[in-house]
Amino acid sequence: MELWYTDQHTKNVRFSMKVKEQLATCESEFQRIDILQTEEFGKVLVLDGELMITQKDEFIYHEMITHVPMAVHPNAKNVLVIGAGDGGTIRELIKYDNIERIDMVEIDKKVTDMCMEYFKETACGLSDRRVHMYFEEELRYVRQQHDKYDLIIVDCADPYGPAEGLFTKEFYGTCFKALHEDGILINQHESPYYSEHSRTVQKAHSHIQAVFPYSTVYQCHIPSYPSGHWLFGFASKVYDPIRDLKEEQWNELGIDTRYYNTNLHKGSFYLPNYVMKLLKMQ
Repeated sequence: MELWYTDQHTKNVRFSMKVKEQLATCESEFQRIDILQTEEFGKVLVLDGELMITQKDEFIYHEMITHVPMAVHPNAKNVLVIGAGDGGTIRELIKYDNIERIDMVEIDKKVTDMCMEYFKETACGLSDRRVHMYFEEELRYVRQQHDKYDLIIVDCADPYGPAEGLFTKEFYGTCFKALHEDGILINQHESPYYSEHSRTVQKAHSHIQAVFPYSTVYQCHIPSYPSGHWLFGFASKVYDPIRDLKEEQWNELGIDTRYYNTNLHKGSFYLPNYVMKLLKMQ
């Protein structure tokens, strides 16, 4: 008998992968957590039945959410990561020697515990001495911060359940206050392709635009995510992500990446017409 895992991308679209075995499952205080070993994508993390990361393509997501802002603000010293319980974003951040402190706030400690056991290649940076982990409600944590961070990365799940409050105008306003005067905010922005997701993209972009002087969107291709076409939001108090790209300075760092490079950085901000229309950028 064959075992298949199916991720419901929309009411009418499903994405399936053949499963070798179920490695772990548990019910935390917040959600059901499953880790599966698949034929094509390796180990996959599933929360409440929805795919979060796969061993095969997680590097694309984590590199693009991390190195794009760091190439614009390469001297960032204090970084806040919201969510990121799998550790992939932290793994990329610790490649920068100039970063002095990384605060990670994740609501569900069980996610991090299971990733440290089953996704060691993703969670390997969580033991870095600069990383400080806080397991609490993210919005409450950010409300208590003021003028503290150079960069905030919102690496959260989809905008419902435990992560619902991280897509509101109030949340983006609290992030604005928590950033230094030249701070950058990055958030995962969902896919613009299916109408069920595109409304979330519109709403998030609108909320961020109302708060930050500079707000735009960039894209990448992640095969296991809905439609494969994925967006991130880039918002800043002063930086333009193309004009202020420190291309030569970043390349001199010699950081090892599998997806990101500075040419791709520039190209990722040139969006298809349908996305620009969706975001009212044309």
